[in-house]
Amino acid sequence: MAATIRTPAVAGRFYPADPEDLRAEVQTYLSQSQPSPNSPPVHALGCIAPHAGYMYSGHVAGAVFSGIEIPRRCVVLCPNHTGIGHPLAIMSEGAWKTPLGDVHIDTNLATALRQRFPALREDGSAHRAEHATEVELPFLQFRRPDVAFVPIAVGTGRLEVLEQLGEALADVIAAQADRILMVASSDMNHYETDAVTRVKDQQAIEKILTLDARGLHEVVTQQKISMCGFGPAVAMLTAARRLGATSAALVKYATSGDVSGDREMVVGYAGVVVR
Repeated sequence: MAATIRTPAVAGRFYPADPEDLRAEVQTYLSQSQPSPNSPPVHALGCIAPHAGYMYSGHVAGAVFSGIEIPRRCVVLCPNHTGIGHPLAIMSEGAWKTPLGDVHIDTNLATALRQRFPALREDGSAHRAEHATEVELPFLQFRRPDVAFVPIAVGTGRLEVLEQLGEALADVIAAQADRILMVASSDMNHYETDAVTRVKDQQAIEKILTLDARGLHEVVTQQKISMCGFGPAVAMLTAARRLGATSAALVKYATSGDVSGDREMVVGYAGVVVR
C-alpha cells in the first residue's frame, strides 16, 4: 500500500514554490534574528509561530525558529481554517511534501497520541487544504533536515477538550526518551485597525507569557480576539505546564501593517518561546 503523501496546498502563494528561492527566503528570515554566538539555542518545550504569507509574517516565524533547538521530533498543532474534516484531526502515516523535500510523519508518536486520546481521529481531509501547518515546515526543515512530525488540526474551541488534548500531549511526550517540540501555529487578531489589534493582542500575549492557558481561552472568547490558533495555543500551554515549563518569552511581535503600510485592517503576529 502506497504511503500517503500530502502535497503542498499553498506553495507559490504563501511562500516560494522554487526550492532555491524558498531556501534563500527562509535563511534570510532566520538570519535576521539569529542569536549571538555566545547564546546557545534554547531547549524549548513549545512555541507559537505565525502562519501568514512569508512576506508578512516570515520575519516573526524566523525569530522563533532561529533561537530554539529543533529536535528530531515535533508536534505541530494548527487551527482548521477550512472547516473540513474532524475537529481533532491527526495524520499518522506518510509524509508531507514541500519544495525542500519530504517531511515524514512520526508514526510511533502519532499512534501513542491516538491511543492516549481517542478523540483524535485519523483524518487527512482536514489537512489537505489547510495552510497553517504547511508554512511552518520549511523553517523546521531548514534548521533540522531530518525532522519528523505529527500534524494535528484543531477545529474546536471547547476549553475542556483543549485541556484534555494538552494533558494527552504531556503524558505522551513525558514518556518519550528524546525531546519533542510542540509548535502551535497561530496568527493573532484579524482585520481590525492596527491600534485595536495591538491592544487586543497584548491582552492575549499577557496570558500566554504567564503560561495561563485558561486565561488565554477566557480573554480570547470574552474580548472577541480573533486569534485563529488559540485552540492549539491553549493545548500547547496546558501540555507545557504539565511538562514543567516555567517561562515564556515574546521574541517578536508585528502586524501586517508593518509591511503593507495599511493600518486600517491588519493581522497581528506573535512569536513566543515556552521553556
